[in-house]
Amino acid sequence: MLGKLFLLFTIVPALELYLLIQIGDRIGGLATLAMLFTTGILGAVLARAEGLRVVRTWQSSLAAGTVPPDGVISGALVLLGGLLLITPGVLSDIAGLLLLVPAIRRPVARYVAHRLERAVAAGTIKVVQTHTNTAPRDPFSTHRASAYPDVIDVEGEPVPNDPASRSRLP
Repeated sequence: MLGKLFLLFTIVPALELYLLIQIGDRIGGLATLAMLFTTGILGAVLARAEGLRVVRTWQSSLAAGTVPPDGVISGALVLLGGLLLITPGVLSDIAGLLLLVPAIRRPVARYVAHRLERAVAAGTIKVVQTHTNTAPRDPFSTHRASAYPDVIDVEGEPVPNDPASRSRLP
């Protein structure tokens, strides 16, 4: 794990910086900055468009009562792709662009899901249920006390702010 963190926070930024310096030498500093800003803006636009497409797909699937075909992991990868495109760097831009392409993102999502399943099966990742009550939550129900025994439903009445009138309360 330490080696992966070292790679992520030291080697990758150093390589990104090296590539940006090399590109700056070839096309010039202002052109390199323009390229970085352009990919950042393009990344934000593409991530928004693809993210909205994923959300619409989820909404239509859930409205039909089916599981979204791309799943939650695909949506997280779209978000990651947008973040990588906004982050300055050549490698991060390439990785971000690839994650926004559905034909590439789907196999990556399957791989990530497979790795998560293996980690849960091995006990590396533990799934914990924090709410043991299986009753559906209805915020407008007046019968919450039976579904949620730790909730006390009360009705109140306004209390006057005048201290003299408070002493007359029963």
